[in-house]
Amino acid sequence: MGLAERPEYSEVPMTDQHDMPDLILASTSRWRRQLLTDVGLNVQTEAPGVDERAFDAPGPVELASLLARKKAEAVAARHSGAVVLGADQVVWDGLEVFGKPVDPQDHFDRLCAMRGRSHELVTAVCMLGPDLDEAFVERTRMFVRGDLSDEEIRRYVQMGEGSGCAGGYAVEAHGLFLFEKVEGDWHNVIGLPLMRVLDVLRRRGWRYGVPHA
Repeated sequence: MGLAERPEYSEVPMTDQHDMPDLILASTSRWRRQLLTDVGLNVQTEAPGVDERAFDAPGPVELASLLARKKAEAVAARHSGAVVLGADQVVWDGLEVFGKPVDPQDHFDRLCAMRGRSHELVTAVCMLGPDLDEAFVERTRMFVRGDLSDEEIRRYVQMGEGSGCAGGYAVEAHGLFLFEKVEGDWHNVIGLPLMRVLDVLRRRGWRYGVPHA
């Protein structure tokens, strides 16, 4: 079919937002918001105001789950009747949990330590709302290239792209140069296991292009 023969398509919202609770993302992550809007969801974002450094847990799943719930609870307390989605992601190398880099030197050291090794991205999601309290965890394995030079890593740190990301990289952008393979849900790498989120919404009656009952 040539360009001139292509039919015109109009954007159709996933649901009629007047007939359903708002979906609020308890995060200011533009990547997570983009994932949700790309599939047709009308999503609001709000910073949860949670100090992640104030919480601790014995393992990566426990830590990510705790933080995801704290974020969701903080925003849900301000928006009764809405569906709130909280998420948190940590990097787990089997021995240590990596969050966001503390400073450029910490960032550089972490990426150097990951070189030639694999680790897991552990994302926890908590969804709260009227008659809704669901939580789950998704894990994706990442393989960092072994041939990365110190200079490549230093240049990546200097550009600042990964400074606010768990593990210190944004694989959906320039950070892809750091990796040779990914095993698991690609959406989870970007920040949100989107299909599992949609599973929860669909169980509550959300349908694409159909008003919520």
